[in-house]
Amino acid sequence: MTDTTTQHHYWQGTFIGDEEAARRLATLPAAVEAALAAPLDTETVLAACDALSRALTDPAHPVRDRLAPHLPAGGEAETGELLGEIAAFLGRGALTRKLRRELGGTAPQRLNRPDAKETVYEAWAPVGLVAHIAPGNAATVAPLSLVEGLLAGNVNVLKTSGADTLLAQHLLAELAALDPTGALAERVIVLRFPSSREDWLRLMCAPADAVAVWGGEAAVEGVAAHVPAGCRLVEWGHKISFGYLTADAWADERALTGLAEDICLFEQQACSSPQVVYLDTEDTGELHAFADRLAAALAARPAPAEEELDPAEYAELTTTEHLARLEEHLGFTRVLAAPDGTWRVIADTRPALTASPLHRTVWVKPLPRKNLIATLRPMRRYLQTAGIAGSRTDIAELSALVLAAGATRVTPLGAMTAGYAGEPHDGVYALQRYSRRVAVQADARFAATACLDDLARPVAFPRPAGPLLDKAAVQDLNRGVDRADAELYFRSGGSTAAPALSLFTYDDYDTQMHAAARGLLAAGYDPARDRTANLFYCGGMYGGFISFFSILERLGGVQMPMAAGPDHRATAEMIVAYEVDTLFGMPSYLWQLLHEEGERLRSYGGLRKIYYGGEHFTEEQRRTLTESFGIEVIHSVTYGSTDLGPLGYQCTESGGGVHHLHADLHTMEILDADEDRPVAPGETGRLVFTTRARRGQHLDRYVIGDLGRALPGRCPCGSHAPRFELLGRLGEVMRVATYFLNYRRFVAVAEERLRYVGEMQAVLTGGAAREALTLRMERTHALEPAVAREAFLAAYPEVRSAVTENLLDFTVELVDGAALERTPTSGKLRAVVDRRR
Repeated sequence: MTDTTTQHHYWQGTFIGDEEAARRLATLPAAVEAALAAPLDTETVLAACDALSRALTDPAHPVRDRLAPHLPAGGEAETGELLGEIAAFLGRGALTRKLRRELGGTAPQRLNRPDAKETVYEAWAPVGLVAHIAPGNAATVAPLSLVEGLLAGNVNVLKTSGADTLLAQHLLAELAALDPTGALAERVIVLRFPSSREDWLRLMCAPADAVAVWGGEAAVEGVAAHVPAGCRLVEWGHKISFGYLTADAWADERALTGLAEDICLFEQQACSSPQVVYLDTEDTGELHAFADRLAAALAARPAPAEEELDPAEYAELTTTEHLARLEEHLGFTRVLAAPDGTWRVIADTRPALTASPLHRTVWVKPLPRKNLIATLRPMRRYLQTAGIAGSRTDIAELSALVLAAGATRVTPLGAMTAGYAGEPHDGVYALQRYSRRVAVQADARFAATACLDDLARPVAFPRPAGPLLDKAAVQDLNRGVDRADAELYFRSGGSTAAPALSLFTYDDYDTQMHAAARGLLAAGYDPARDRTANLFYCGGMYGGFISFFSILERLGGVQMPMAAGPDHRATAEMIVAYEVDTLFGMPSYLWQLLHEEGERLRSYGGLRKIYYGGEHFTEEQRRTLTESFGIEVIHSVTYGSTDLGPLGYQCTESGGGVHHLHADLHTMEILDADEDRPVAPGETGRLVFTTRARRGQHLDRYVIGDLGRALPGRCPCGSHAPRFELLGRLGEVMRVATYFLNYRRFVAVAEERLRYVGEMQAVLTGGAAREALTLRMERTHALEPAVAREAFLAAYPEVRSAVTENLLDFTVELVDGAALERTPTSGKLRAVVDRRR
């Protein structure tokens, strides 16, 4: 067992003592270089932080027991509050919100194109090594500052005070232990030593790319002496906050109560606690009247917990009070104080900002708004929060004034010490201070490369574990989704079952739409030149049309949002009128449109690209589109599901059912069709997805209902993203007359033997003597039903055997394309219609 009584330092996964820490500090530059050799995936940080957050909120979790000996002294309530504060910060929802606010997304270190029309890539890169110098009076600051460094991808070395407990060391060790990749441990070093040990401080700061220091001016100056030239110094120094009340607010009991709460909460130890209260007046009488009322409000508050002030604090308190009482004789001040010395209100006619000695001691001063900027701006380096009370108009006007004077936060009274997830700190975003904005300019060869990282390295997430989920299980999970995480509702198209509901946050939806947009670039879509008709179905909460509208919006592509409709002539006329050259839509709908309006569209001759979704074009259909309509590019617009969003995309080197996995969003398994085990490499199995980029829902190991196989090797396009080939849906395999028949095989026979290019539907019915299978095919393609039937029987032995054995009635029926059954929401062709049940 590790002896933590002497091993006060945590170094890249190991607890060590002073002697070993001194030795390792001398080799810190080499350790940093080794750790930075491989980038840190943001998802690795989020997953570990979220796991630790859940552990800290579980009263029975052993992590809490292991941390208990290192918690600051205090009662059970204080301990619970501290762990709750840490858990709230580490939760996935809070951290993803923070990443979005501060760095623009949940994968900020990936080199993506900020403007899809240019082959320029930008990302937030770590600065390298961040040295964190934590204060000695705030237990949560040290570990959470280091977590911010991890979110930005940095290696981090943290100094805690020599008088601190080992909470930071053990909390961060627990965090690293929850990361199966080991990447977090490699980026975490926590040392405990006093600031007087300058040799260690110098060794810690010398190789740093940024030094974050918490404390007053003396602390910052002491650290700054060891910061090398060119190193970024991030100061989180002491700040002064103030309240400001207008004439119609200082008589408001609610404003007075809120102000008293702000003063008493944390005993003014927080930077956001008010030290001065300003009134929008020049009248001394009004000033003194308000001071009386504030004193009464403070007297009504519960007495503070007994604490022993250190000599410096006691001296400052008594000196401030005595000087103010002396100035009463000059008419400058008036002092109101509790008999037991637990609070003080000092009314001062001079408006200059004056720091308070804290411990429920507050200045009350006059400051007409016309003088606000001139009075406060000289102290702009120290200003933080302004708590304002007044009318709506007053709050708007005064907010502009105090921000211009140098304040960085404005809140209502009663909320000065409260914050919100993603809030900037002291006027800046911490993650940006721990990051660099980097750019790569590339040439035309990268036109179809949406993310430069895909060419550099694969994305690897831990292997999923746990039970498999089917659609019914996901629908059950939906019932437990918090309403705050159910902002966008979609219904599936219902092509294989009854339509199901899918829930998203707008943040999740935005992440998915950006991913799909990158996939479109990889498939050769050119937002600078292509003119697109969005012909997906819409309405009834179906997400097809809306999603592709959003994708094109993020790409900045030219879009005609027509939607699929029954009036093919009107659609074709708009295509011609608006010079559309690119079509988005379902293959079955596009096939109908092109053939019903073939003469008009061939005469137009402007169509060049088709991006389809939800179904597939057969090879014969592709040949017809190319030869008859001059289509040059035919690619999947995306492969996805309503529940999971975009799952895969095609690159310019992919065709048919071959897709790349959106590996930054999902992991994929391929399991045996009958057993829950992985198939051998290259074999066909059930596609199972685990999504990594969702808030409020954990869709792990979702059996989506599709069959596919993994493709070996790296794609000719250069991407490391895994490739797979779609091979139909489980619902397209029919158990008929004791045989398993595959709809896809009928399609292949029709292509190869009959050169058939239309749509086809299998209809199953039951009878008294035997079951029946009817293949419904489009009559417009000059097909003889008897000839087609013989071709299927000759090429499909199982069908031939079932017919020979009198187990199956097999027929081919010619129908109009419009007569084929489709799902009403999405317009998808129902490949198999089973009427036996």
